Amino acid sequence: MEQNNPKIDQHDNAEADSASDVTPNDIMPSTEELLQAAERKAQEHYDAWMYAKAESENIRRRAADDVSKAQKFAVERFSNEMLAVKDSLEAGLAVETATVESFKSGMELTLKQLSTVFEKFHITEINPVGEKLDPHKHQAISMVPSEQPANTVVSVMQKGYALNDRVLRPALVLVSQGQ
Repeated sequence: MEQNNPKIDQHDNAEADSASDVTPNDIMPSTEELLQAAERKAQEHYDAWMYAKAESENIRRRAADDVSKAQKFAVERFSNEMLAVKDSLEAGLAVETATVESFKSGMELTLKQLSTVFEKFHITEINPVGEKLDPHKHQAISMVPSEQPANTVVSVMQKGYALNDRVLRPALVLVSQGQ
């Protein structure tokens, strides 16, 4: 024999009453609500896209500015070093009672200073006497009779220069005609 617990019955009745108060519209959002939620989400996505687009445009602009500045000021360090060489040349020319020996000594010191600048900035001399002709590094002016094998550099008319293994100016050379 079951006894009814009045508290349980009241609770069950309350649930039954509240379940009957719930309408299908309360469970499922209306079409207008769904549309508003979708529009809010679309606006959020659009705002995020516009922010990302603006940010990428700012990055592109900053990178272009950096490249422009790098090109504009790339030779600044080299230029500063070359100013010292120019100062030495001007000081040598300013001497009023110079002799041939003092001019020669001053020119040698200035050349040494210039060579130091070249070395510091990886500018190397191309002086290929005795090497095989390399059209990437040498420009043959003419061929001369020689005891050396054909296409061997016999003499250098003008030295060439390379910057970090990239030829700035090829060496002007005379090459052997061969036997």
